[in-house]
Amino acid sequence: MKHRPVIPRSPAFATTLANGLSVLECFRGGDLVLSNRDLAERTGLSTATISRMTYTLALKGLLMYDAQLRRYRLGAGVLSLSHVLLSGMGLRQLARSRMRELADAVGGTVSLGIYDRRHMVYVETCRGHVLTVFRPDIGARLPIMATAMGRAWLASADSRERQAVLDELEQREPEQLQRFPGVLEAARLDWDSHGYCVSEGDWLADVHAVGVPMRMLVGGERFVFNCGVVRSRLKAGELRSEVAPRLRAMVDDIGRLVGEEGGGT
Repeated sequence: MKHRPVIPRSPAFATTLANGLSVLECFRGGDLVLSNRDLAERTGLSTATISRMTYTLALKGLLMYDAQLRRYRLGAGVLSLSHVLLSGMGLRQLARSRMRELADAVGGTVSLGIYDRRHMVYVETCRGHVLTVFRPDIGARLPIMATAMGRAWLASADSRERQAVLDELEQREPEQLQRFPGVLEAARLDWDSHGYCVSEGDWLADVHAVGVPMRMLVGGERFVFNCGVVRSRLKAGELRSEVAPRLRAMVDDIGRLVGEEGGGT
């Protein structure tokens, strides 16, 4: 699968920088080590360009060369950059204890995420179970259309922002739209009527989840909380009757704390 970005027609756009970032973006999910050939195939860049990119990124500490495997893996420099981002999100610290309480109470996972290029990314997560079927972690990327978190983000976004995401999906990942026709209308109805959105087995077949966005932007970002519970732990209708009200109450409580802290940043 190629990750090469659509290059904007602007003299201000730094193509070399964009190519370097697209190399780093190839390392996702189970792709822990990749060769120059792998990277060339995934980005659409020439092998000569990839060789220059990986050499430079390795010198900067963003990639590390494994001489035994003759492949590259992400370097510690990426982790350092991520730490700066995460440590600046005061909302994580404000929310963590309440997320833990809810996760323990429902026997599920409570996470906090933000939008990033057609996906939601976890920036905090608390597990109230030991099951291996559902173990999300910080930095995990979720498809926006399939998940309760993504649907809640879309439903609560303003019309211009939402349309920009839908246009990008149509251009870059139309399969997300094709797989879930009509889901956005249902999500907006849920948001307008109940203040939450759900995904019942649409992302992971054994997991039902509910998502609730913050009603205010925090540090310019729209944050969304979700709570996912393995289906076998839920009685019929319990996602909406028990889990959703608990999550919504938690988010309201955190929203009041953010207001008291002056924005949570």
